[in-house]
Order: sequence, then C-alpha cells, then structure tokens
Amino acid sequence: MKKHDLNPESLMMTYGYKPELSEGAIKCPIFQTSTFVFKTAEEGKTFFELAYGLREKSPKEELGLIYSRINNPNLEILENRLCLWDKAEDCAVFESGMSAISTVLLEFLTPGDVLVYSNPLYGGTDHFIKHFLTKIGVHTVGVMPGQSVDEVIKMIEDSGKADRLAMIYLETPANPTNTIVDIEKYSLIAKKYSTEQRKTLLAVDNTYMGPLWQHPLQCGADLVLYSATKYIGGHSDLIAGAVLGNAELMVRVKTLRTFLGNMISPHTAWLLLRSLETLKVRMDQQTQNAQVIVDFLNNHPKIKKVYYLGLLKEGTETYETYKKQCSAPGAMVSFDIIGGEKEAFMFLNNLQLIKLAVSLGSTESLAEHPKTMTHAGVEEQQRQQMNITDQLVRISIGVEHSKDLILDLEQALEKVNIAVTMER
Repeated sequence: MKKHDLNPESLMMTYGYKPELSEGAIKCPIFQTSTFVFKTAEEGKTFFELAYGLREKSPKEELGLIYSRINNPNLEILENRLCLWDKAEDCAVFESGMSAISTVLLEFLTPGDVLVYSNPLYGGTDHFIKHFLTKIGVHTVGVMPGQSVDEVIKMIEDSGKADRLAMIYLETPANPTNTIVDIEKYSLIAKKYSTEQRKTLLAVDNTYMGPLWQHPLQCGADLVLYSATKYIGGHSDLIAGAVLGNAELMVRVKTLRTFLGNMISPHTAWLLLRSLETLKVRMDQQTQNAQVIVDFLNNHPKIKKVYYLGLLKEGTETYETYKKQCSAPGAMVSFDIIGGEKEAFMFLNNLQLIKLAVSLGSTESLAEHPKTMTHAGVEEQQRQQMNITDQLVRISIGVEHSKDLILDLEQALEKVNIAVTMER
C-alpha cells in the first residue's frame, strides 16, 4: 500500500515520522532542545546556506536541523501533516493565530500597497488592519457581505490605487455571523489585478471551518490561514497558528518567521500532533451536534434568528457558494435572542454545561457575547452594519451529547425574562 493512497485521518498517525530515529518510540517524542549538533563544519555551512537563502536547494535536498527558531523535528512533522488536509505544498506553524495573520500581512504588504478585506473579521485581525497597517502606510478597502464582484472592482478603482492592489484577505465563514464569501470570485478579482511583475495574492482565514470542511487552496486562494488553537488543537490547552500555500510563497513566510522568532515551541507542536490524530472524529461529531442544536434553536420562541450555514435557503447565491466550497455546515452557531444585552447576558449567565468563554472549536461547548467580548474593539457603526448587536450570541458546539446540550440551552432560555410576543 502506498502512503498517499491513505486518507489524511489515517496518515495523521505516522506521516513524516520514523520510529527508528527515535529509539523505536511509536509516538514522536518532544525534541525539547534549542540547538542541534552538526556532524562536520562543512555540513553546518550547507545547512546555513539554505536557511539564509544563499543558494538554491538541490533536488531532494532537505534543510538540516540547525536551531529550534529555524527548524525542529516536531514543527517539521506537524507542518507535513497539516499539508495533507489542504493539499498544500508547504506549511508554517506559529505561536498564535494572530502571529500567523500578522506575519503574512507584514511579508506581502508594503507602504503604499492596497489591501482589500472582507467584513466581518475576527476582532484581532480587524484591529491589526485598521490600526497598524494603516499606520505604516498600507491603504485598506473593506467590503461588506453581499457586495457583487462589480461593486468590489469599483471600490478598488475608486481608491485611485488599483495598480497597488497587493492582497485580498477573506474570512469565510466570518466570525461571528457565519457570513460566507465566494472564494473563487475573489480569486478572479486577484487575477485581474495581477501583473507579470507582481501577483495580487488571495489569503483566506479558514479557522471557522478548520482543515476539514473547506479547502480554500482548491477554490483559488494562494494562502490559507488558521488559528490552530481552535479545531486543529481542539482541547483548549494550547495557542497556535498556521499558514499554508505553495512552496515559493511559504519560503517568504518562513523566512520572516525566522527573524520575527514567532514559531511555536516543540511542546506545543507535539500537542498539536496529538490533536491531529482525532481531528476528523471530533469535527464530525461537532457538526452533527450543531445541526441538531440549530433545529432546536430555530424553533424556540425566544430566539429571533439563527445564523448557520445549514439554514441557507436553496436557490440563493449564498447557498450556491456554500454548496460549492464547503463539505459540511460547521459547528459554529450564532443567534439573535429576543431582547438585548440584558437578555443575552441572562442566558449566558445561566448556562451550566456550556461554558461562558471565548475561543471555539474545542471539545467542550463555549458561548460568548461578540459585541462586548471578541468584537468589542470593532467600531459601533460597523458592528451594526454586520449585525453584531446586543442580542447576538455565539456558540461553539463541542462533542458532548446533543441531548445534554439542548437541555442546558433550554433551561438557560427558560430563565430569560422577555416578552415572547414580538414578531420573529
């Protein structure tokens, strides 16, 4: 049997690891070391030549182990395994999702460039784009959900800097409203503004779908980004990020990572290797649970509206986009509770099994209030445009029994004192 005949969930157990190099240990040990011994000075010289880009890598040559800021067996095996899900040529792992995002934006954007980005975005990304990139002279153009390709092109042209469009950055489905964006259509916009001298890149934050339910690189994206803290880590016990793409782009990402020094530790990489072994099992259960819970919420008299990909109406453009680029509706559910902040807080404060905490994608279910928590730093006018209101609640569905989760939601909603005669 050839190893590439196996599915990724099977390869997660052994891919890229040779037990004979580690005393026969069936699981990859933690290589808790800062530096690595060279066999000869000549070997050290060749390793550094590659690490610093002083020469091209010859066929089948691999970068030797030098120093854990540059490379480490745990990181390399993790990156190799992550590539399998997205069918990427290379991967770079980081100490956080924001570290991955900021490194990509810093590497591929320079003063005077234009960045087009979708809304809504994760609050940290939104802040970095609006308060840091603009400070260093990057021009930004934010597009809203539902805007057509022609409208986006007009916004780019109206900026007066269409020739400096360096990157389009998408988050789809978006946090916290599950707003979906057609990746393929934006890839065509990127191609329209690409030249022989410089390609306009399309980067996609795929955190909400994890590496299982959507594969942006197959939809025309150049780079896919993750907060690996979420589904990839999946146990609320680590912070990490990842970027994947073709070899040429990833050389640049990894080079900047080397000098920023923001790669993950060997121990965190080892924890992620553990998590990858159960990634599909966990995510399959989470989306199954979510679909049952959405059915309950969508018929509850105290819920005004539920935001979930599985509720998109057939025949709509958003539904067609969802069916084209997603294999499942995910496990992130948001809803508007009838009332406002008082009612939302009352609901959150009365949850018992579901924990009141930010983050998502973990084995335990989590609930939060986006307006006052994850998206507190987003401007109020923009929050209103994106429906991030006082009544919006976000839930990340875990692997608990769905009946238990529904009982918890039901008892918390019972304690919410609102008039339910309002029109849904």
